[in-house]
Amino acid sequence: MEKYNPQKIEPKWQKVWEKGGINRAQDLSKKKKFYCLDMFPYPSGAGLHVGHPEGYTATDVVSRHYRMKGYNVLHPIGWDAFGLPAENYAIANRIHPDKSTHDNIKHFKSQIKSLGFSYDWEREIDTSDPAYYRFTQWFFLFLYKNGWAYRAQAPVNWCQSCQTVLANEQVIDGKCDRCKSRVSKKNLKQWFFKVTDFADDLVEGLDKIDWPESTKLMQKNWIGRSDGLEEKWQVEGLDLKLKTFTTWPHTTWGATFMVLAPEHPIIDKLVQGTKYEKGAKAFAKKAIKDKVTDPLNVEKKKEGFFTGRYVENYLSGRKMPLYIANFAIYEYGTGIVKCTPTHDQRDFEFAKKYNLDFVPVIYPKGGKPLDPNKMKQAYAGEGLMMNAGQFDDMPTEKARKAIGDYAVLKGHGRWTTNYKLRDWLISRQRYWGAPIPIIYCDQCGEVPVPEKDLPVELPGDVDFMPTGESPLKASRKFHKVKCPKCKSPARRESDTMDTFVCSSWYFLRYCDPKNSKEFASKELLKYWMPVDLYVGGAEHTVLHLMYSRFFTKALSRKGLIDFDEPFLKLRHQGMVLASDGRKMSKSLGNVINPDDVISKYGADTMRLYEMFMGPFADSIPWNTKGVIGARRFLEKVWKVKSKVKDQNIKAQNQKLEKLVHQTIKKVGEDIENFKFNTAVSALMILVNRLEKEKEISKENFNKFLLLLFPFAPHIASQVWEGIGNQGDISKEKWPAYNPEKVYEEEIELVIQVNGKVRAKIKAPASVSEAEAKNLALTQENIKKRIGDKKIKRFIFVPGRLVNIVV
Repeated sequence: MEKYNPQKIEPKWQKVWEKGGINRAQDLSKKKKFYCLDMFPYPSGAGLHVGHPEGYTATDVVSRHYRMKGYNVLHPIGWDAFGLPAENYAIANRIHPDKSTHDNIKHFKSQIKSLGFSYDWEREIDTSDPAYYRFTQWFFLFLYKNGWAYRAQAPVNWCQSCQTVLANEQVIDGKCDRCKSRVSKKNLKQWFFKVTDFADDLVEGLDKIDWPESTKLMQKNWIGRSDGLEEKWQVEGLDLKLKTFTTWPHTTWGATFMVLAPEHPIIDKLVQGTKYEKGAKAFAKKAIKDKVTDPLNVEKKKEGFFTGRYVENYLSGRKMPLYIANFAIYEYGTGIVKCTPTHDQRDFEFAKKYNLDFVPVIYPKGGKPLDPNKMKQAYAGEGLMMNAGQFDDMPTEKARKAIGDYAVLKGHGRWTTNYKLRDWLISRQRYWGAPIPIIYCDQCGEVPVPEKDLPVELPGDVDFMPTGESPLKASRKFHKVKCPKCKSPARRESDTMDTFVCSSWYFLRYCDPKNSKEFASKELLKYWMPVDLYVGGAEHTVLHLMYSRFFTKALSRKGLIDFDEPFLKLRHQGMVLASDGRKMSKSLGNVINPDDVISKYGADTMRLYEMFMGPFADSIPWNTKGVIGARRFLEKVWKVKSKVKDQNIKAQNQKLEKLVHQTIKKVGEDIENFKFNTAVSALMILVNRLEKEKEISKENFNKFLLLLFPFAPHIASQVWEGIGNQGDISKEKWPAYNPEKVYEEEIELVIQVNGKVRAKIKAPASVSEAEAKNLALTQENIKKRIGDKKIKRFIFVPGRLVNIVV
């Protein structure tokens, strides 16, 4: 018999599938649609490593499964081609990013095709193609015209290494998420998208989508919605009121000082003309720098500087000093915080350090009123009010609202909702991105580029090396424009857009990728969207996933689409680690190239191993022995085909028949539930059973091949053809199982007493709870264990066990 040779059969079937167009989605088909999407790759110079195809293999398994179930499947692919990763690679290699990016795309495409993924290549997109970013610019104009894109002076995150501004979401522990360099602050005029206008929608929408709970929680925490009281405070000696936000308005009675963030623009006005002016400004400047370069010590040290100003506590009448504090966060609330040192540990430590007053206003129920001179730490629990005027002895659960309402009544505050979320900074001082479609005119100010003039294309006459300013500034051709309104000489915006703008709508483009008039037609959007299944890494939880939802909700709010969530179901794959348990990294020298695995073992082996190596969401080290095991399984499939008989086999083993139907049920359900490893395990069990047979009915073996096909499509197609089947296996229907043949006729029923196994008995697979109880209580060993004790509970797990609690 001819040996299994994947290097021969895999290219053959890939050509057959491409020529036959079996993976093409049919627009507006009467079939039920299923939109299955991967987070599209950015084409780095390193190419794929074996961790990347894990998610792609999973979506391919699901897509093939759904096609066999009769669905019209949209499974597209494209390239997240703009942005810092591609540009930094180009800079490092001194190659123009347009050339390096598209060379990389060719390499990626070759690698992906070698794995036999069933993508609809006719819908391939490239975000650096002017035909694509024309509509990225259209989206900018759409947001601009609706008041959701604006330009403002603001303190921004600056990466000295990348020479560009970063959004808050791109700064992790004070470092650039790309190059890991320390980030500093700059005061610049930049473009923002008004994500905050959708904060409530972004929180509430999470309740109607099937996403991992951890991802939903991270988005909720990032948005940081909280209900509380906005309080107003009069600054002594100035016609100025400060605002703070608190979720604990009842502690205002104990507030003894206030702090404000060093970035706060009101500092200059507060300290102007005071003897503290010079010192306060110097402290603020140093604190801003320390926040970025040494964030852990900022929280630890809790340093401050007195502004020379006081505010009046509107409840207690206390005169409260106003400090600049390094730990105060400008991005949260109003950037100004009332401080109650007896009931907040951070305030407690700051007050101790600067010898500020302590006034307890809460004491534990059943305990004694707190003595501030004896307190060693803040009391942050609930209790009863003290030192709170007419609210003394009121439970804090009631006092929170009662005192807040009192502040509102007296004109010192209002109930409101606050968010940690800040608007999305999208300006980038780099070359490789979509130009921002705005023109500046001395007469007319900001003028949006007319839609008919899109795309605003990247110029080719610039040096793309980063300098801290946009390279586009150096292009004469790019800036030689006239104002669309008054026709006077004008200049273009020279910043480009954050690459996440491109990826915030790409899933919409797949619905209608060749449309030159609009990003996608309403008819096709209505048919294909939203995405039914989205698979990708959890690292984009508060970046791409948040921004994509924002774009979708903006379109929905203006009635351009009839849905407001882009991805109905989301699943994250775990990380494929190196065999040494560390993350795969070129610098560590532990990267495994999928090309090497495919050339040695075959694409089907790699696909099968990646689905079998462990639970899909877990991070698991690469194991070459496991790869060899997957290859041996496929070799076994190849050998077993010689036992297949075309004629009817009358004496076909009934237990085998039952196992076939059980496997059909399990594999189908496991694919739906992303339990790919146990699905492969079930296929292995079935093949081991088939190997023991002298003869195998063609009907049963065909069913096995249909189950194998989504995981290892090349060998399944070759064997299907080899045993005399007509037509392409990919066009066959998913096999159905007979419910009567799925369940075991007899099971082993475990009987426990107080959780400990005391007996095991044979029972019908369909045994009811009443029958199981009767069987259990008739066992002599069980009778002895129970004796005269009263049965408190009877726990029955169908098909498995009985637990008698006495």
